[in-house]
Amino acid sequence: MNDVIVKTDLTIATIDGFEVAADLYRPSGEAPPLVIYIHGGGWQLGDKADGASERLEGLASHGVAVLSVNYRLAPKAAFPNPIHDVKAAVRWARANAASLDVDGDRIGIWGASAGAYLATMVGLSDRDTDLEGDVGGNQDQSSRVDAVVHWFGPSDLSANSRRSPVESFLLPPPFETAILGESEVEAPTAASWNASPLSRVHRAAPPFLIAHGDRDRITPIEQSRHLHDALVAAGADSTFTVLGGAGHEGREFDSTANLAQTAAFLRAHLTPRD
Repeated sequence: MNDVIVKTDLTIATIDGFEVAADLYRPSGEAPPLVIYIHGGGWQLGDKADGASERLEGLASHGVAVLSVNYRLAPKAAFPNPIHDVKAAVRWARANAASLDVDGDRIGIWGASAGAYLATMVGLSDRDTDLEGDVGGNQDQSSRVDAVVHWFGPSDLSANSRRSPVESFLLPPPFETAILGESEVEAPTAASWNASPLSRVHRAAPPFLIAHGDRDRITPIEQSRHLHDALVAAGADSTFTVLGGAGHEGREFDSTANLAQTAAFLRAHLTPRD
């Protein structure tokens, strides 16, 4: 296990008074690999410090630096603005890799719940001008990522629109309305499909590690299973892990064993090859 040095409130960009900021959890050693972490919260809540000691320091102790990022939240920001913010963080990390003392050549991305959605969209949209944005500058840097860790996030934003009239009347609007900037998603639309990771799967996608709990009552496990199946069908590299007994944001995800497995995946794909 590595000692971890923490640097907080690093400014990436400021947009309309909102600061896209990050906290760095850097393990001891020279220029460790780096993963960008994106917090959850239904695109409406959450902070870069969520799970700091258990999750973020925990993963960094296994030899992978973690840059945890704040992004614009709904209702003030909807698709694709949060993706622009995360891509800005990737470019910023590359531009500042030397001063951060991390390896900026190969960067991974990791997210939980809504953050997993954003991480996956970044992972699947290299060179997509619509999703790149210009937040924070550093346009000479690539927002490409070389590995994606997806924890219990949605992959099809239109899935919750498939409700019966009774369900639509009784249940609150699905979380997906927040990222889409809609009051309700009454039926699958071109916009909801375009904003869904499943619509962007391709053969050249970076390697994925997908993990989901089999007792998740917030995001059905089928969302992760469908993403894994689509990646494999496209010829991409994907590993799907089911955590038995785990609910949404279950403590099983922050166990030593699961963080060690996650770090091993990242080191395998982010370590320079001879």
